Amino acid sequence: MNEILRYSAIYNADGGIVGEVRYVIGHLLGITECALCDITHSPVRRKPEWDRMLARLGAPMTVLHRNEVDPSLLASIGTTQLPAVFAHHPDGTVTVALSAQELTAMGGSVSAFEAALTGRSP
Repeated sequence: MNEILRYSAIYNADGGIVGEVRYVIGHLLGITECALCDITHSPVRRKPEWDRMLARLGAPMTVLHRNEVDPSLLASIGTTQLPAVFAHHPDGTVTVALSAQELTAMGGSVSAFEAALTGRSP
């Protein structure tokens, strides 16, 4: 089960204009956190180093907001705390590749994210 076909990374935030505004306001007020958001985005846009990391990854990664997750993936992830990154395996199983706690410990670092996901040094 070590082979990974693809990854799904799920933000602890909703997509769409209303979701984005809610997240920004909540983040500014200190009541909303999304460590994956901090890894993928600077305060104003997606980090260029995130895009470069995706190109090196070796398996495709889909990044979704929590309100964009399809029912079959929702069933697979159950009550896993978000944000999180999930690995999809050839036998159909979905496992947690990076937990919310692991993402938080990365402090917004794309290189730490890549190292944790691939097992390489940052």
